[in-house]
Amino acid sequence: MGAWRIGHGYDVHRLVEGRRCIIGGVDIPHEKGLLGHSDADVLAHALADAILGAARAGDIGKLFPDTDPAYESADSLALLARVMEHVRSLGFDLVDADCTIACEQPKITPHRDAMRANLARALGADIDAVGVKATTTEKLGWEGEGQGIGAWAVCLLEKR
Repeated sequence: MGAWRIGHGYDVHRLVEGRRCIIGGVDIPHEKGLLGHSDADVLAHALADAILGAARAGDIGKLFPDTDPAYESADSLALLARVMEHVRSLGFDLVDADCTIACEQPKITPHRDAMRANLARALGADIDAVGVKATTTEKLGWEGEGQGIGAWAVCLLEKR
């Protein structure tokens, strides 16, 4: 058995009118969407940072800078897949990941299984290795006021 590494990721994006609300690769019908250089998938970004952190390989901004026009409107699941390819090239395999989304709206539960499936597919992992859950902030703070959505992720990698 190789060495184990734990990584933690966090991301946040502002909710604005005129953008799609893509979370975990699911385009959720909502009156506002997430603002960002890419498709602003807050969940995929948090998970990518957790994976990169566990491998001690920087963060998503290092690999895919928001100053590079090549990543404008990029599909974050495709970026997540590239992160996993990079981490595998460094000798790591994903063991497990768990994610939490914080928002009042949109409701996440109806989309949870699709998010898990999308993330697992991008990672080349079994769906049982990817957890997704949501919480509200009881209308407190910027998430509670509907200004944005935050996501946290943790992962466990094993070094081959």
